[in-house]
Amino acid sequence: MSLPPLRASEHLHGVKYEIRGALARRADQLEKEGHDIIKLNIGNPGLFGFRMPGSMRVAIVENLHQADPYSHQKGIFPAREAVVMQQQNRGVMDVTADDVFIGNGVSELIMLAMRALLNPGDEVLVPSPDYPLWTASVVIHGAKAVHYPCHPERGFVPDPAEIEALITDKTRALVVINPNNPTGAVYSREVLQALADIAERHHLVFCADEIYDEMLYNEAEFVPAATLARHGLCLTFGGLSKIYRACGLRVGWLVFSGEREHARDFIDAVEMLASLRLCSNVPGQYAVQTALGGYQSIFDLTRPGGRLHASRQAVLDAVGRSKYLSVMPPRGAMYGFIRVHAERLPGGLAAFDDQAFALDLLQQKHVLVAPGSSFNVPYRDHFRVTLLPDADEIADVFGRIESLLDDSMLS
Repeated sequence: MSLPPLRASEHLHGVKYEIRGALARRADQLEKEGHDIIKLNIGNPGLFGFRMPGSMRVAIVENLHQADPYSHQKGIFPAREAVVMQQQNRGVMDVTADDVFIGNGVSELIMLAMRALLNPGDEVLVPSPDYPLWTASVVIHGAKAVHYPCHPERGFVPDPAEIEALITDKTRALVVINPNNPTGAVYSREVLQALADIAERHHLVFCADEIYDEMLYNEAEFVPAATLARHGLCLTFGGLSKIYRACGLRVGWLVFSGEREHARDFIDAVEMLASLRLCSNVPGQYAVQTALGGYQSIFDLTRPGGRLHASRQAVLDAVGRSKYLSVMPPRGAMYGFIRVHAERLPGGLAAFDDQAFALDLLQQKHVLVAPGSSFNVPYRDHFRVTLLPDADEIADVFGRIESLLDDSMLS
């Protein structure tokens, strides 16, 4: 007996997350065949030997005896209060523990916030390139992601005037990712103030994805969006995955700040959705207070002499030696968004495709990268790598990339 096709939900039409898509599945197949794959597609510090601070491990172990029950749907009080203290230290004084939600990573909280906010046909302004979860979180709820350009020639920093021109009567929110994934751009105070003012003028929810907030290089300055968005509703997203190298704990937070009284129905909806999933991972929540209140070891990694600083420099050096590549030096986060100058290759730009290039790189050189088009850009001549391997491995990776491009000149 043949069964009728079981179709996926129509809610998923248009939803993409290619970072863990077909290329990653092909990498898994190659590993099963015995090949060693260098995986640069995901910002996963633990895969490259980074470890969370030992004090966070101690905090989890010391509190395991009280981690068996569900916690409050917003999270345990010490974790939420630690986030409040972080916000107050940054100048955001109007928040309390009631304004903080702890979630299973920032990803879950983005989905909860968009589910509570959006109706079919609504629009959300999302950067291009973006972290594709943002676009997916909008599309999956029947709304439309309107991508505002962050042009390579502007250092991937958006033009506020271009953003404001995209606003319609259906626009509900403006998303900012700073420091930026995938480009490494860090926005100036002036640009962020302009974006906050746009959100205020048009009564938009200002969503600030700040998961890489303290991962900065060479005197780059991080400006918390909530310090500038005083007269509208601001949602700040942060967590333990990147700065504290604790992806597997799945601990993130969402902070509501600015004007909130007019948004009570929306905030209550977020709490209802948080209640439906009962609570986030409880043992991991006990690491938050120690993480935010303890020694900030990320600065040891990003300053000159630190491992992330050295890896970033290794990417810049390798690209500088290349006949085919260029990159905007990342000022923050843990990625390089690399351009392939396809005009230097046979067939030129019209013949180059970032997906095909990434597949060839994987199958021939056993390096997995994320094609630039995965990040909702209209061009197909970029790819993203992480800065997580050590400098020697990065040099090896870019040697393989250069070899692949050299081979294409001979074909």
